[in-house]
Amino acid sequence: MPKDAPPRWDRRMQQRLARGEAAALGELYDRFASLVHSLAHRVLDDDDAADRITREVFVHVWENPEEYEPKHGSMRSWVATLAHRQAVKRLRQAETASLAARGESTTEELEQKVRKASAAARADYIVTSMPAPLRAALELAYFQRRDYRQTAADLGVTEDEARRRLRLGLQLLSTANTRPAEGASPPGYGRAL
Repeated sequence: MPKDAPPRWDRRMQQRLARGEAAALGELYDRFASLVHSLAHRVLDDDDAADRITREVFVHVWENPEEYEPKHGSMRSWVATLAHRQAVKRLRQAETASLAARGESTTEELEQKVRKASAAARADYIVTSMPAPLRAALELAYFQRRDYRQTAADLGVTEDEARRRLRLGLQLLSTANTRPAEGASPPGYGRAL
């Protein structure tokens, strides 16, 4: 199989959606709804809006399965890209309306808010996408405030391995703050980390 060929599950899912299999949409929803909701919530900071975005994304996937381009990345990345774009669009609309209501016409504040929300959503996506050993090391170090020695003991690995996992995890996370080109996709769909 060529290196750039999508995983078998992604190809089958796209085919099933294109045939109109409702069970395929249910399976896709079960697998990715929490990802879509968390990305939308991270951008919008609003549960109701995140719920609406989640519904809109899966309606879009159902109605347009042919838009998925396997050569650009995984189905997961495509769905995350749709969620991110829709949430940013909604944020821009809400902020533009808010600025207009206050009689302001500046977009600098809006774009700064969009960049900040996008970086946060990208960081969440990166953390949920990284291998479990890296994620576990970061969670111990940053959420439970363990040093690398304690992290190593908790994970049952050497101190060198704990440091390696933390370093790799942080390197991945550091890409969340890079400012992608306008309209660019999150990592994994259409561009590399």
